[in-house]
Amino acid sequence: MQKEFQDKWAVILGGSSGFGLASVEKLSAHGMNIALLYRETAAKEKALKLHLEKLIELHRVNILSYNINALDAQGRESFIQQFNSSVQNKNCVRLLLHSIARGNLKPLIDKGNVNELSQEDIQLTAYAMATSLPDWTKLLLKENLFYKDARVVALTSEGAHKYWDSYAAVGVAKASLESLATYMAVEFAPFGIRTNVIQAGITRTPSFDRIPGSGALMDFAEKRNPLGKTTQPQDVANVIYLLCRDEAAWINGSLIHVDGGEHCK
Repeated sequence: MQKEFQDKWAVILGGSSGFGLASVEKLSAHGMNIALLYRETAAKEKALKLHLEKLIELHRVNILSYNINALDAQGRESFIQQFNSSVQNKNCVRLLLHSIARGNLKPLIDKGNVNELSQEDIQLTAYAMATSLPDWTKLLLKENLFYKDARVVALTSEGAHKYWDSYAAVGVAKASLESLATYMAVEFAPFGIRTNVIQAGITRTPSFDRIPGSGALMDFAEKRNPLGKTTQPQDVANVIYLLCRDEAAWINGSLIHVDGGEHCK
């Protein structure tokens, strides 16, 4: 029996945990092959690969893992060379998911001038979490890897619009990402690419736990969510799956709240 996304691929940037890994689990269950990029230690990578092997056996898909730096030209070139040699057909990438969580969590100003954001911190965070997205999109397009009806999905957060402690660099990056997605939705549309952004509710992930005051944010989210629970990575992966379906072809340039209504309060 042919699965829904048989012979299609997802390229997931930053998928060793959280939303990225949940998307691997969801999409592979529907027959989508996965190219997964991440940066992990040898010990964490070993555990990740064991998990991926179980998914491969269970769902009968290909999952290729790349422990490389997705944010420099050398890393991108290495990925392209390896991926091109692994896939049978060009024009196979249905989804490019940008789930990179690499940023500086510091205040704008620190009384001791020890732990405050520098201009370099802001620039590095902005590239990792925002402006690397068009670079990757153009690269896959140049290499003729996108399927004729492709989807680009990126992840933003409420911290782009509201104050969170020590979140300025990431907030700037996420706000830039949202603006970029609007322009990408228009300028990449002639190539058959739909670009959308998901704003997840506050979700306990390894990246979230590194945010100063994350415990208080989680407590607040639990109290204000209309459905009485907080967002889980699987909730977001479910919507990413929906955006990959044929029926979602007319969704382009949207910011989609996946939070159970949390943003309404």
